[in-house]
Amino acid sequence: MGHTYRQHYTREQARALIPKVREWLQQLSIIRQRLAPTEKRVAQRIDIGEELGGPLINEYIKDLCRLRNILREFQQREIQLKDLERGLIDFPAIIGGKEVFLCWEQDEEDIEFWHDLDTGFAGREPL
Repeated sequence: MGHTYRQHYTREQARALIPKVREWLQQLSIIRQRLAPTEKRVAQRIDIGEELGGPLINEYIKDLCRLRNILREFQQREIQLKDLERGLIDFPAIIGGKEVFLCWEQDEEDIEFWHDLDTGFAGREPL
């Protein structure tokens, strides 16, 4: 059976990306906090059929682009962002010839767990 992912990470490779991943998670969180109140206002304006424009909308669109660019960083590396609130990340890996995920949560110092592709967080096993 072929592998689902093109990219596979060793524990060391995944570990080396953690500082970058922490940075992306932080940026995503900040942008989402900024977007939330604006989203409501934009939705209300669309509902009443108002023309959209001005600094509010320009900043909103820039933030959406920033969000997409950060998500692309994960996508290009095939790093799975499972839960943004928790900062739950899966890195495709091969353990014992089997394709699995190395699993990391943002409050963890190091990558210490893995799980099968289909079990998710609940099926975490220590490395």
